[in-house]
Amino acid sequence: MNKGISMSAELSCREMINHDEYPIDELENKKRRQMLEKVRRELKQDGCAVINNFFNNAGLDALLKEAKEQSEYAYFSPRKKCNVYLGEGDPQMPEDYPQNIFMERTNGFVTADLFNEESATRRLYFWGPLKSFLAECLEKTELFIYDDPISNVIVNVCKPGQQFCWHYDTNEFTITMLLQAAESGGEFEYIPNLRTPESECTEGVIKVLQGDRNRVKQLELKAGDLQFFLGRFSLHRVTENTGNIDRLLLIQSFAEKPGMIGSMYRVQDLYGKISKIHKVYEHDKNRPDKLLD
Repeated sequence: MNKGISMSAELSCREMINHDEYPIDELENKKRRQMLEKVRRELKQDGCAVINNFFNNAGLDALLKEAKEQSEYAYFSPRKKCNVYLGEGDPQMPEDYPQNIFMERTNGFVTADLFNEESATRRLYFWGPLKSFLAECLEKTELFIYDDPISNVIVNVCKPGQQFCWHYDTNEFTITMLLQAAESGGEFEYIPNLRTPESECTEGVIKVLQGDRNRVKQLELKAGDLQFFLGRFSLHRVTENTGNIDRLLLIQSFAEKPGMIGSMYRVQDLYGKISKIHKVYEHDKNRPDKLLD
């Protein structure tokens, strides 16, 4: 794998973003306050918010270059059929139960361990002003680095003909940055707040899987956009990439308390590898809810 330091190491994190429009490290700036209000309003409305053109050309080029360099090492799971929980089926439940409905998932991932500490990708993830800004947008007292060494900052690779089926996220919220859009297809669709921490809302999930689009929303993202998404409770997918180039999406994951990582089964399935910490975690799971995933 290629983990060498590129020209992107010369760019500071501040220099990667459209700082004049988005002065996220200037706490008293009026534009920053307006951004916070916008994101909070959109998240409360339907669990999704977007800051358009968050990255400038230099920043986007640096992140895209690293993603492309590592995309040849992306892991594509041999298990191409998944349910919405990205887990196993339940033979004790009916065939039309969500756990037993399996769909096509053909996308892959560039994992966090493929990016070195000097990369723009990792430096941006650990940049304090960004993490603080994200926490304020999400109205969280503090955000912690997601302690999963495989999946805390990854690139979702969706090649032509590939897709990511309907699913829920392990984290309550996810931060994504589109680095390269598909020429056609590759659209982000979601159903806001379909389940709650107390209920799987199974009937609603079944309706969506049977083709009901009454609550489905479609989001048009462009390269350089920053997206906030509450994917723990909102069912979502990426439709088939019908163009000729890869769709590349940078994903940053954070947690509200330290020590959070993905389950051993899910990490192995999605990313093709686990670390020692995943084995320890299986014996001491640290989840705030009792949902299936």
